[in-house]
Amino acid sequence: MQSELFSRIKLENNFHIKNIQLIAGVDLSYWDINERKYGACCIVIIDCSTKGIVEKVYSYGEILIPYIPGFLAFRELPLVIEAVKKLTKQPDIYMFDGNGYLHYRHMGIATHASFFLNKPTIGVAKSYLKIQDVDFIMPENQRGSYSDIIINNEVYGRTLRTTKNVKPIFVSCGNWIDLDTSTEVVMNCINNESRLPIPVRLADLETHKIRKQLKEREIEE
Repeated sequence: MQSELFSRIKLENNFHIKNIQLIAGVDLSYWDINERKYGACCIVIIDCSTKGIVEKVYSYGEILIPYIPGFLAFRELPLVIEAVKKLTKQPDIYMFDGNGYLHYRHMGIATHASFFLNKPTIGVAKSYLKIQDVDFIMPENQRGSYSDIIINNEVYGRTLRTTKNVKPIFVSCGNWIDLDTSTEVVMNCINNESRLPIPVRLADLETHKIRKQLKEREIEE
């Protein structure tokens, strides 16, 4: 399936950056109860100009597909799709806590999900997915500095320093967006509270909150 979808990836903008108004951050968290694994997907939409929260939703359920490196989307997509169904607002871009084109077959969760969301997507990872033993080059210690991740003469993604004196993050195109625009969108969503862009950080915080609530509910029952 990943090989078939690969031919439909377009690393170019299908929108004008000035028309971006709503950005959705997507993240998932997991927990175990009675030897069963559960997951929750949280989506938080922010207004691009005010950075305020416009909407947030979540879905949860039992996880039946094991974790297999390189095939994370098959595990997470069902919950992502269920959460998206609950949205009353339509985001212009989805930003995932995970990789996109920076993947063994260029099919990280951000890229794979784009075909179901029909929206431009960006992958934002906190840790580096090492491919073919290629290490990333640490960018200069300045806000906005970056170094491209090049494997076999192809740019897979970008190591981006969003904040001075803080570890970089790893940005890659999901689909229907180019890398320079992905970087610009991410940097426009950085504040002093985190090295992560606001939508992803808020989605991450929401997953911890929802996971705690659902685990406590299960224990009470």
